[in-house]
Amino acid sequence: MWNPFAKKSNSDDAPQGQKMGMLQAMAMKKMAKMSPQERQKMMQEAMKPENRDKIMGMMESMKSSGQVNDEQIEKAKKMLGM
Repeated sequence: MWNPFAKKSNSDDAPQGQKMGMLQAMAMKKMAKMSPQERQKMMQEAMKPENRDKIMGMMESMKSSGQVNDEQIEKAKKMLGM
């Protein structure tokens, strides 16, 4: 019998142990549909020097609020090539 209050099983979209919000899920779907050239162009735009400072500031504020730990920040930096 279907239980509306049952927890969902492990989703393929979200990284293990993390839930995504509605906007994050929409962004992930949009990125998955993009061509590799579009995705590369978008990442180059996001990684401009003025935007890197904003990204680092957001990471530090998330760390100070306790949303992420040092290990997660290091993983994110490696993924972004910082």
